[in-house]
Amino acid sequence: MGIFNRKPEAAATATAAAPQVDPALAALSGSYTIDPAHSSIGFTVRHAMVTNVRGSFGEFSGSLELNGTDPHHSTAEIDVTITSIDTGIADRDGHLRSGDFFEAEKFPLMTFRSTQAENLGGDTYRLTGDLTIKDVTRPLAIDLEFNGSATDVYGAERVGFEGSAEILRSDWGLTWNAALETGGVMVSDKVKLTFDISAIKAAA
Repeated sequence: MGIFNRKPEAAATATAAAPQVDPALAALSGSYTIDPAHSSIGFTVRHAMVTNVRGSFGEFSGSLELNGTDPHHSTAEIDVTITSIDTGIADRDGHLRSGDFFEAEKFPLMTFRSTQAENLGGDTYRLTGDLTIKDVTRPLAIDLEFNGSATDVYGAERVGFEGSAEILRSDWGLTWNAALETGGVMVSDKVKLTFDISAIKAAA
């Protein structure tokens, strides 16, 4: 069962009769708040050409607006606190917060605002929007899988998504690097972002 509808151009080829909306899908319509205690936003980047460094952001907030009767109009927004970056090594985290990378004191937030949602088939979707880092805004496409919905033990209605995207950090002005004696560079330009999201529906 999906959240986001097929592409608008695909919908235009459908028959003139209005499609039947699955009641269970329509019931998911509403405003949702991302639950950071049960969600994660992480990243992976190649280090010294031979291994991967993995990290995450411990502080973030966001919301989803899900439209079950016209799902491609669903939207999402996320605000991430840069100082919450955590790679497991304090000195490295401090370097990432510094002017060489995020300049966290000057630019405390990384934000994403969606502009389009489309179905890629089954429960797989693509959410396109604007990612802003250090006051640089560029488009980002996140491929997501809808993991379903459930009512938890406290009676909260939840939906879940997980997905990923790849960016070139230099596109957002994150250009620091160091050359290796054996060739190559210390930190890859390519960064993989990962998302595991649980969101709670607002009370009617």
